Amino acid sequence: MASLLEVEDLRTDIRMRKSTVQAVDGVSLTIQPGETVGLVGESGCGKTMTGLSVMRLLPAGGRVVGGSIKLQGRDLTSLPDSEMRRVRGNDIAMVFQDPMTSLDPTMTVGDQIAEAVRIHRDVTQKDALERAAEVLTLVGMPRPLERLRSYPHQLSGGMRQRVVIAIALACEPKLLIADEPTTALDVTIQAQILELLDDLKARLNMGMLLITHDMGVIAGRADRVIVMYAGRIVESGDAEMIFHSMRHPYTQALLQSIPDVATDRSQVLYSIPGLPPDLSRPPGNCRFAPRCRYARPRCADEDPPLVAENLARRYACFYPVNGRQAGQQQAAATLEAAATLEAAATLETAPVGETDGNAELPAADGPAVARVSVVAAGPAPASQATSGDLIGVIPDPLLVLEHVVKEFPITHGLLQRRVGSVKAVSDVSFEVGRGETFGLVGESGCGKTTLGRLIVALEKPDSGSIRFDGVEVPRLTGRPLRKQRRDLQLIFQDPYSSQDPRMRVVSILREPLISQRIGTRKEQHDRIRDLLNEVGLTPRAMDLYPHEFSGGQRQRIGFARALTLQPRLIVADEPVSALDVSIQSQVLNLMRRLQGERELTYIIISHDLSVIRYLADRVGVMYLGKLVEIGPSSEIYERPAHPYTAGLLQAVPFPDPVRERAKDKQGSMKGELPSAVNPPAGCRFRTRCPLAQDICAEQEPNFRTFAVRGHLAACHFPLQTASEPSAGAKAPLGLLPGGLAS
Repeated sequence: MASLLEVEDLRTDIRMRKSTVQAVDGVSLTIQPGETVGLVGESGCGKTMTGLSVMRLLPAGGRVVGGSIKLQGRDLTSLPDSEMRRVRGNDIAMVFQDPMTSLDPTMTVGDQIAEAVRIHRDVTQKDALERAAEVLTLVGMPRPLERLRSYPHQLSGGMRQRVVIAIALACEPKLLIADEPTTALDVTIQAQILELLDDLKARLNMGMLLITHDMGVIAGRADRVIVMYAGRIVESGDAEMIFHSMRHPYTQALLQSIPDVATDRSQVLYSIPGLPPDLSRPPGNCRFAPRCRYARPRCADEDPPLVAENLARRYACFYPVNGRQAGQQQAAATLEAAATLEAAATLETAPVGETDGNAELPAADGPAVARVSVVAAGPAPASQATSGDLIGVIPDPLLVLEHVVKEFPITHGLLQRRVGSVKAVSDVSFEVGRGETFGLVGESGCGKTTLGRLIVALEKPDSGSIRFDGVEVPRLTGRPLRKQRRDLQLIFQDPYSSQDPRMRVVSILREPLISQRIGTRKEQHDRIRDLLNEVGLTPRAMDLYPHEFSGGQRQRIGFARALTLQPRLIVADEPVSALDVSIQSQVLNLMRRLQGERELTYIIISHDLSVIRYLADRVGVMYLGKLVEIGPSSEIYERPAHPYTAGLLQAVPFPDPVRERAKDKQGSMKGELPSAVNPPAGCRFRTRCPLAQDICAEQEPNFRTFAVRGHLAACHFPLQTASEPSAGAKAPLGLLPGGLAS
């Protein structure tokens, strides 16, 4: 079969003021019609630049300096700009990483899609809008005719992503380049978008280049996988080969860095030391050698070529591995050489602090971090329960929430009359034990972040009780509240926007000490230096600004900021959501190490269920302001009782092509989250639940208890054995134990 896309020896440079970055260095790949090729690697390895090179949409200073890009035999690198504009958006389309920044906030959704149609088709505005409605229907947009008149800010994240895909598909391109299409989305919306792309690819016989750092996303969708590192391809092959019998140590390290729902919580995650090299001064040896645990002297002297093991696999390594697990003998034989190479090479090219911090993290085969488990397991009869039964599960709890309610008013008009309210948190009760890690999961808009802000006293509840170590926090004001906040700290979701770009790190970390009047200036500096060392950054970081750090380093600064006042409870809001898998593992290991050393209590807020599974002792599941299930982590993940929890787990991408493709896509959760202004009556999940019956609309379900103490779920028809259903409810047909529905 003739290739749809042929890229041969592609070289792309980006000219800066004082240097030239070799962003893409000798990349060759092919894509067939109807084929999905996955392009994976850490941030900065050249994935996006490869896609932008194919589109010829390079940033200022960027240009293709070598190689060829052929679409159905036509060389795109030699086309004039006027010809390339006819190709771009018509024959090749791209779904960009952030839909909010790639959509025009001043134009309606319909006009933006119609614009793409009118550029490439000789049609009227009316015909273009009809095509816009057609493609919105194609991408599964609810009420597409209404959405034509909506602006991007009026849509949810999943809807905006559908709009971006609709724009890309408006002219039925032959090749679609999807750059991190699901990075910031919930697992349920992510699953819907990926299924949508698969369906559209099959219907239109498109080729697709799927660019991502999420190996789980790649596992279930890609026919072939290409692994990039430092501007080059280091391994390529069929998806199952790459995931089960990879040859390059970098591919192996990426997969070992990923926590998934089956990860053993007693094991410390492997984290890749150091950072990729500076591509303005690329080394002449193996580019991964300074970070490779198997590197030998030859790796520091020579650059391995990309060789073909067979027709289906290529890799660039002198000492290839064989699958996910490294041979212990091989690892022991090369450990000393790897350490020597890392010390010699990484310190020159890595931004300040990152390498030093990684050296302090536990090794992959090191001892398990001590955990504090406060949930006693034991048989208990299934019975009806109320939200009050969530209290009293833990002896001597540190934090107790009882019937907490928080609503945000909606006002209208010049007089700002109240016309409604957003029901962010509705009657939530639970406890957190001392030294425990409590995970809070759910889709965006479920009230998780609002609940976190209530816990650390950044918001006050409308009603209900929040007690920290016996003290009613919402009732505190003035100096007592300021003193109490020493024990309650929040790590914000975005470390960049939560750190003042005009302040140096030393000022950012001194600010809480000054506010609380703790220590002299010298004592404050000494504490800051100790904190930076504790989170894996050198004292040099004190005099730098936030923009001078990588994402992982900024997250470490956020941890240092939270630890400054020596708190007892930390609420971490999406602590690793936007980080590469290799950086994620470093941050997760750091969190566990600090918890063991400082006896911290964590509340982890996340929509990444794999991260919660790895960190949390107990898990609470929220839906539209309500807590719908709570229990020990193992019970929630292995025996979910609520259909919503089961739907979330069904949507989690698993980094294994065999398991991912074997999933029952028919059982996945559909639809969008209802509005929190007017939530559904009765059970709030009923509009998306495959088991819903009339009683679900008429009566709000009470909590039911299950076999393990502390495991409760609010559902009329739970997936596990509970008490008899309420009067008038009939058992749903086709219910399978532990699943959704037949």
